[in-house]
Amino acid sequence: MFKRIRSDIQCILDRDPAARSKWEVLTCYPGLHAVVLHRFSHWFWTHGFKWLGRFTSMLTRWLTGIEIHPGAVIGERVFFDHAMGVVVGETAEIGDGCTIYQGVTLGGTSLYKGEKRHPTLGRDVVVSAGAKVLGGFVVGDGAKIGSNAVVIKPVPAGATAVGIPARIIPSKEGTSADVTGQPSKFSAYGITLEDDPLSLALKGLIDNATGQEHQIALLWQAIEKLSKVEKTADCVPEDAARKEQFEHEKLSQLVGK
Repeated sequence: MFKRIRSDIQCILDRDPAARSKWEVLTCYPGLHAVVLHRFSHWFWTHGFKWLGRFTSMLTRWLTGIEIHPGAVIGERVFFDHAMGVVVGETAEIGDGCTIYQGVTLGGTSLYKGEKRHPTLGRDVVVSAGAKVLGGFVVGDGAKIGSNAVVIKPVPAGATAVGIPARIIPSKEGTSADVTGQPSKFSAYGITLEDDPLSLALKGLIDNATGQEHQIALLWQAIEKLSKVEKTADCVPEDAARKEQFEHEKLSQLVGK
């Protein structure tokens, strides 16, 4: 037990630059207290002491502000950062190395007892503040859930889910946590570059429109030069776009890119 506690303390020191010492983490981090107390309530729950497990869970909620059902399964090195208002449902599973921030709900969408109602988080998943992961599906290893996202479908390993309802951004080769090799750098609050698929789509449309306008301008310039060389009447209309007028930089700034 003490070995697991030491591992829990070390994972907090690794992921939270505000943590200055093991003693500070042990005495002042409610996320650690919630994980340790959950192990007692989970033991009670799995050994037939259902009421005692629920009562221990209720005390944990009162002491830490983190509500974890005693039936939930939590792996090693799980860090509830700040974590006030976190709710973890009965059939939820949290893999090793996950990080969960404040206001997160791992909830269920079914009212039927005995079935898998809550999500399963793989290893090293980051669930950012205010996110809601609802349903009995799997969030793959190394995935990231953006702040305030509402996830209602599976998330592939290494992918990022953002928005309401959440949109999935596939992992990038060589940079995501699902790629074998060197471990990826921890991403606080799941922040990644280019994490909004809508802005990426708009950026692509802007780039495409800019390229087309550039080519059209070159075509009109070529036609104008050709007509002058052949000493024919100017066949280029006055309103022809000889110069590029598309405000690429301005529009890119508006979509945040």
